[in-house]
Amino acid sequence: MEDKKLKDFLPDKKSGYYKNFNLNNINSKINTGQVINCLKTVMDPEIPVNLFDLGLIYEININEKNDIVIKMTLTNPNCPVAGSMPQNVGKSVENLKDLNSIDVSLVWEPKWHKDLMSEEAKLALDIF
Repeated sequence: MEDKKLKDFLPDKKSGYYKNFNLNNINSKINTGQVINCLKTVMDPEIPVNLFDLGLIYEININEKNDIVIKMTLTNPNCPVAGSMPQNVGKSVENLKDLNSIDVSLVWEPKWHKDLMSEEAKLALDIF
């Protein structure tokens, strides 16, 4: 008997977003704080808290060419907006100056849990 993995039960939804700007000349390095500020503008459609404070952003990597790679998850794999959330995250970062590319991947492991939320998000939702 073959072991089942979480992805075997997930709906077939777009799991990422990618856009390349092909910059030849980069004048300034993008830092993680700038990316986080962009991500904090993306709100969960069902909860009045941004995705970053909800703990849905697992990883932000920025290389020397200002290629940004973000790994994110959702609170629930059956979220009806799962297909659009990576795009929303990517578009929030697209206006950063000197951005060469943005690559957002939707991942399901590790599984999201409320302990990943910021203290601000927990206070906003009365979660202790």
